[in-house]
Amino acid sequence: MTRRKRRNHSAAFKAKVALEALKGECTVAEIAERHDVHPNQIQDWKRKLAAGAQDVFGGHAVEAQHNEQEVQKLHAKVGQLTMENDFLSKALGRDR
Repeated sequence: MTRRKRRNHSAAFKAKVALEALKGECTVAEIAERHDVHPNQIQDWKRKLAAGAQDVFGGHAVEAQHNEQEVQKLHAKVGQLTMENDFLSKALGRDR
């Protein structure tokens, strides 16, 4: 028995197969045979699709807004610390 070379499937292919499995019109074994993929792999893709479905409807938008606010706060802090360093350098007589 020869081993099959490891294959990398595209995200579009994975989504297509996982959606087909979620529809439930065919069994996972039939889908696996049709697409030449192991049934366990289809189950994994199906789980990932179900878990990530909330992101399709804006789950990342809230997270992205929070990250943007955090970046703005950090930039303000960097500016403040830079000004303090410049002030202290001049006060101590160590011009840069």
